[in-house]
Amino acid sequence: MIVGVYGKVVHKEDYELYAAFFQQLEKKGITIYVYESYVKELEEMLGLKNPGFIPFTKKKGLPKETQLLFTFGGDGTILSTVAYIKGSNIPIVGINTGRLGFLATFQKNEFLKELPHILDGNCTISERSVLEVKSNFHKFLPYAINEAAVMRKDTTSMITIDAYVDNIFLNTFWADGLIISTPTGSTGYSLSCGGPIIYPKADIVVITPICPHNLNVRPLILKDDVEIRLKVHSRSEKYSLCLDSRYNTVGIDDEIIIKKAPFKIKIVKYNNYSYFKNLREKLKWGTDSRN
Repeated sequence: MIVGVYGKVVHKEDYELYAAFFQQLEKKGITIYVYESYVKELEEMLGLKNPGFIPFTKKKGLPKETQLLFTFGGDGTILSTVAYIKGSNIPIVGINTGRLGFLATFQKNEFLKELPHILDGNCTISERSVLEVKSNFHKFLPYAINEAAVMRKDTTSMITIDAYVDNIFLNTFWADGLIISTPTGSTGYSLSCGGPIIYPKADIVVITPICPHNLNVRPLILKDDVEIRLKVHSRSEKYSLCLDSRYNTVGIDDEIIIKKAPFKIKIVKYNNYSYFKNLREKLKWGTDSRN
């Protein structure tokens, strides 16, 4: 069995978690690929020196035989894995050592108990749609699990965004920006801008304006098989294109085309995982704020 391990930051207080995790993998004779810079973090912060770690990089990626990718961090850590797995169908196991954790649902105090079941395949796979974004001038990693957003840059003035759906004019948005969100991303940036919460299995996307000038402009839900084209006008010659947590600077002559990617991301969940329970806990529904 081959697995990958990815993360960004290692916290010293998680030493026992990491040590027990790698010990279980080694006992089963599992081949372990670890992201290159993460190997250094593990060595420097925790003193975990394992000659059996095989480093992988963004350029080289993981072997196609990899069966699982373990991520340590928050949801942002999982979002950044799209650069390494793309359409490889490698399931992601998110261990939440960060804060909120909508995607990274394995809490670190419960993860080691679930690990044997995960390695034996006794778990649930949740498939999440991905956005593919293209431009007529710029090249960048074109995928986003949460959202693609265009936003003003180098100006405090609003930008004007002409939006087309399947080449049919939708609207001109006067706003600070515009978010195109997947169901997975509906509990992120889109939600903070007034967008709806979308069930992950729904085959839809939502267009959410960021601080629109016209108050009658509201989020719009569309079937996810459409192609969305955006043309930005601004007092600045540039604007920002955000794909999950990756920012790109593009020029106002650059049109953006957004559509559903030809692959999905697989997220591993424990068998009795409930999306609705997770929502209640993360958003603190039913909590009396007076207490």
